[in-house]
Amino acid sequence: MLSSRTKHYLHCCLLFSVIVAFEIFTGGLKLWNDPTLEINPWVRYGYTWTIVLYLLRLVTFLPLPQVLFNFAGLTLYNAFPDKVVLKGSPLLAPFICIRVVTRGDYPQLVKSNVSRNMNKCIDAGLENFLIEVVTDKKIGLEPDRRIREIVVPSSYRTKSGALFKARALQYCLENDVSILVDTDWVVHLDEETLLTENSVKGILNFVMDGKHQFGQGLITYANEEVVNWITTLADSFRVADDMGKLRFQFYMLHKPWFSWKGSFVVTQLGAEKKVSFDNGMDGSVAEDCYFAMRALDEGYSFTFIEGEMWEKSPFTLWDFVQQRKRWLQGILLVVHSKTIPFRKKLLLAISCYSWVTLPLSTSNIILAALCPIPCYPVIDFLCAFIGAVNIYMYIFGVVKSFTVYRFGLFRFLLCIGGALLTIPLNIIIENVAVIWGIIGKKHKFYVVNKNIRQPITV
Repeated sequence: MLSSRTKHYLHCCLLFSVIVAFEIFTGGLKLWNDPTLEINPWVRYGYTWTIVLYLLRLVTFLPLPQVLFNFAGLTLYNAFPDKVVLKGSPLLAPFICIRVVTRGDYPQLVKSNVSRNMNKCIDAGLENFLIEVVTDKKIGLEPDRRIREIVVPSSYRTKSGALFKARALQYCLENDVSILVDTDWVVHLDEETLLTENSVKGILNFVMDGKHQFGQGLITYANEEVVNWITTLADSFRVADDMGKLRFQFYMLHKPWFSWKGSFVVTQLGAEKKVSFDNGMDGSVAEDCYFAMRALDEGYSFTFIEGEMWEKSPFTLWDFVQQRKRWLQGILLVVHSKTIPFRKKLLLAISCYSWVTLPLSTSNIILAALCPIPCYPVIDFLCAFIGAVNIYMYIFGVVKSFTVYRFGLFRFLLCIGGALLTIPLNIIIENVAVIWGIIGKKHKFYVVNKNIRQPITV
């Protein structure tokens, strides 16, 4: 059995190997004469087309900040940490409310996951806690002193007109609804999110430490039964993104410069109330992103929480596209919001527009072959570096999500190959989501299908 540190060193060696190989293969490292350096693009293509080609090449640099964050997070911090060890007695931990938000369309799923999460909390030694289910439709949970069901009245309106999940989250903060005090902690989960013993211990360490008001951890998508292999392998990139960019911004900077996710979120109630989810229509589509930017603007501190939680990737490609489209539209609304200072959302804006301009970046793959242009060596090197790190993130995401012990070596290698093969499909899907997201209605919240039934749009 390899040690945690040995696994990390091997991962770093593989990452550097992929980068070097990709640099050589694509010409990012000039080891021999480059015929493109002899091309005079102004003569071959004309001034207009040459300017267009160079501008398109520069667009590929928009992902560079988040690629550097991912590279730093994956190398500077142990990517294969040991199991979480409690740093104090759970009996001394502050009160924790595990809050699940749902529309109530999948009551059996909610009931099953509440039961499983309850047992997992007890197994991990958690004593002072409550599971709170916030729903638009009554679920009918079994009465229990550690379970509270909150049905959001259809008549409820926030002051700013917040909708969807943001509306439900804000309802929980109303004085006549909340039973928590400002020093309590809230763990935000989606209805399909499952706790693990490691995540519970990580949360306990985080709240007992008390240095930061907000925290977030890793979510993986390949646990138990895999419903859709294509979307699950495509989501391996998100696993690497958590272990890279998310860890670096929280461990090193303690700020959500690139935002965060909406699940496996841990907040101190007093800080959550001050930041608020009542952020109007623009803060209702990607409520997690808007909340993070407001918390950043108000000077709160963030950190990464050890352990992982489990979720499922979308069951269909249709849901996968719709999910990405909503994320893009929601983040665009945050980036364009006038209530958040530009200096606070600069990195988020660069990241967002690297996504928006994905169709232009994708065109470089074809144009680089059809219309080669000479560039400074550093430009070619950085372009190849961006591509290599992004490709490796799919490999790492699979390694982190699937284990040799669970699948066997052959199937494990097949998963890595499958993840790499999904990259072209994922690029196509992301391009469709971008174009659809730009031209489509922005203030819309698509609910991903959880029971393989007809999708729901609200």
